[in-house]
Amino acid sequence: MGRANLFAALAVFSGGLLAAQGQPGAIDRTHKITTDDFFTIANMSNVQLSPDGKQAIWLESRWDKALDKAQKDIWLINTKNRQTQRLTFTNESESSLVWSPDSQYIYYLSKQSNEDKKPPYNGKSQVFRLALQGGEVVAITKEAEGIKAFQLSQDGNSLYFLGNKTTTESDLWSEMRSKHATPNYAHGKVTTNPLYKLDLNHYQQNLLLDDDKVVWEFRVNKDASQIARITTKDNEIIHLEGWSDIEVYNTQKGENQTLKATQWRDKAPSPYGWLLGLDWSGTNQLAFRIDFDGHPGKLFVANPSQPQSDALEIKPKGDVTLYASDIHWRAQSDEICYRGADHGRVKLYCSEVDDNKQGDTRTVVDGDLVIGSYSFNQDGKKLAFSHNGLDHFSDLFIADGASKKAKYKRISNINPQVDSWILPQISVVKWRAPDGTQVEGILELPADYKKGDAPLPLVVQIHGGPTAATPYALQHRTYGRTTFAADGWALLSPNYRGSTGYGDKFLTDLVGHEHDIEVKDILAGVDHLIKQGIVDGDKMAVMGWSNGGYLTNALISTTTRFKAASSGAGVFDQRLQWMLEDTPGHVINFMQGQPWEKADAYTHGSSLTHADKIKTPTLIHIGEKDERVPLGHAQGLYRALKHYLNVPVELLVYPGEAHGLSKYQHKKAKMDWDKLWFDHYVLGKDVK
Repeated sequence: MGRANLFAALAVFSGGLLAAQGQPGAIDRTHKITTDDFFTIANMSNVQLSPDGKQAIWLESRWDKALDKAQKDIWLINTKNRQTQRLTFTNESESSLVWSPDSQYIYYLSKQSNEDKKPPYNGKSQVFRLALQGGEVVAITKEAEGIKAFQLSQDGNSLYFLGNKTTTESDLWSEMRSKHATPNYAHGKVTTNPLYKLDLNHYQQNLLLDDDKVVWEFRVNKDASQIARITTKDNEIIHLEGWSDIEVYNTQKGENQTLKATQWRDKAPSPYGWLLGLDWSGTNQLAFRIDFDGHPGKLFVANPSQPQSDALEIKPKGDVTLYASDIHWRAQSDEICYRGADHGRVKLYCSEVDDNKQGDTRTVVDGDLVIGSYSFNQDGKKLAFSHNGLDHFSDLFIADGASKKAKYKRISNINPQVDSWILPQISVVKWRAPDGTQVEGILELPADYKKGDAPLPLVVQIHGGPTAATPYALQHRTYGRTTFAADGWALLSPNYRGSTGYGDKFLTDLVGHEHDIEVKDILAGVDHLIKQGIVDGDKMAVMGWSNGGYLTNALISTTTRFKAASSGAGVFDQRLQWMLEDTPGHVINFMQGQPWEKADAYTHGSSLTHADKIKTPTLIHIGEKDERVPLGHAQGLYRALKHYLNVPVELLVYPGEAHGLSKYQHKKAKMDWDKLWFDHYVLGKDVK
C-alpha cells in the first residue's frame, strides 16, 4: 500500500455561465470527451472524517472491465499534507465505513470468501477492522447468514449489529406450504433481524433483542441505554411504505415501545411514506426522516421518554426540499444537520433545536455546491464533504463545521485526467410554462459554442424520480450528459414540475397531473431554446431512465417533434405498474387513488392509451430483473411499435440487471446504441 502525492488542488469554481476551461499552470484542455471516458471516472461516497480531524476516508468506486462492474475500495487522506493512500484491494466492494474513537482503526462491511466457505469468509456480509498502523485486517463477525448493519459504541468497546434469521410465518395455511415446499410462495417466510452486542475486549457476544421483526435501520444512543429501530413485519419493500414503525428499546428495562405515528402517518400528505435515517442527540432526542413520492419529505425530532407526545417537525427554509437519509446531530451543539436540494444545488443545513422548538437554520457552506456525503469530527468543529462541481467530479473538501457560511477548500483530485478534458459549457436556463410557472433546467453546450452560432441539434435528457432533480454540476453518465455536448449537441436536462428544490407547490403540482403538466413544462423549455436560436427544432431527440423513461414515452406519445428517443426503464401502463412494481405507493400517490377508484387517471397517465400517436424511432432499454419498472412495460411498448404501429424500434433487455445498469458491458452497450441511434435518426448519418 504505497502513498501517492496529490495533484495540485484546483481552485473552487462557484457559479457563472461557463465551466472553468483551465487556469494558469493547469494542464491544457485538449482531450475531447468520449463515451469510453465514462469508465475512467472515480466516484467518491461515504466520506468519514476521523474523530481527531486529521484524516478522512471514503469509498472510491472505479470501473473494472475484467470484473465487469464498478468496484469500491477504501481510500485515506491526510487532511493537512493531502497525501492519499488506497487501503483495500479486494474484488468485493467495501461499505459502511466507521472510525474507532481513537482514530486508529476503521470498521467496515465486506463480503469475503475463501476455499472452505466458512464464516467469516463465506461470501456473506461481515464486519472487518483495519488497523492504520501496520494495515492489518481482522474479521470481527462470523455470522452464518451475514449481518445487515452495525454500529460501534461511543467508547469503541462494543459492536452492535443486526443478524439475519429466516422466520416461518404461522397461519392457517403454513402447514400446507410446508408440505408442498416446491412452489415459490408469495409469503410465508421472512428474513428477520435479531440485534446482537459484541464485547470487543473479550469477544463475548450476546443477543439483545429478537422479536421476529424486519429491521431496516437501527441506532444506539450515546450511553447505550436506548436503541431505535425502523421495523416492519415483512421484507417486501411495500411494507416500508406506510406500514413501518419507529420502535425504541430500553436496554436497562428490557422494554420496547413504538412511537406515536400520527404526525407522519394520519396527518401526512400521503399514507405511503417510508421512514429512513435515525440519529440520537447527546440529550437523547431522536431525529428521523420520512419521504414520499410526489410530496416533500419531513424531518422530525422526538423525545422517546414521552412516546405519546408530538415530535418537533424541522422545517427547511425557502424552497429547500429535504434530501437523503444522512441526518446527524453535530457534536457539542444543539444542531441537527441534513442535506437539502435547492434549485439544482445540494447544500448542508443545520437547525438548532432548543426546548422542543426549532431555532435558527444555517447554511453551513454556501455557493454552487452539490454535496454528496459529509462528516463532522468528534467535537463538531471540522467538516469534511464530497462535492461535484462544474469543472470536476466528486472530490473531498474541508471546512469549519461550526461557523456560518464557512469557507471551504478542496484537498483531493481523484480524477486528474479530467484536468485535460474539453469541458462543456454548463448553465442554468429558465423559462415560463404555459400556465406562467417559472421552470429551470441545466443546459450543456459545446465548449466552443458562441452566441450567434448556427442552431445545434438537441438532446432532452430527463431525470428520474420524479421527486428528484438534475444537479448544476459536471456529470458524465450513461444517460447522456457531457458526451453529447462533446459531439456538438446541446443537451437540456429540465427540472420539470414535481422536481425537488423549487418549493413545495412546485413539487406537488405534479400530483394528479402526470402525462400533462410536466410534458408541457419540458416542451416549453425546448421552445425557449429554439426561440433563443440555440437549438434546431428539426433535429431533436429525447431520452431518460426510470421516470425519465416514463416521460420519454409520454413525450413521444404527445408530439412527433422528436426524431429519435431512448426510453430506459420507463412505465408504459399505470395499471400494470400498480400491479407489478415493488413500491405501488408511488402510483397511488400520483394517480390519487387505487385503479378501481381513479380509472380515468390511470388511463390518461398511461402512454399505452396514447400509443397510436407514436411515430418516433425508439430505443427501449430495460433490466431483466427490474422490480421497480418491470420488464412487461418495455415488452408492451416494443409490441405496440414493432407489430402494430410500424415504428422503428429496438428492445435491449440486459440479463440479470435490476432498475439500474451495473455491468461494464451493459453500460457500454447502452451508450453506444444511444449515440448511433440519435446520429442516424436525427442527423441522418449512416449506420456503421
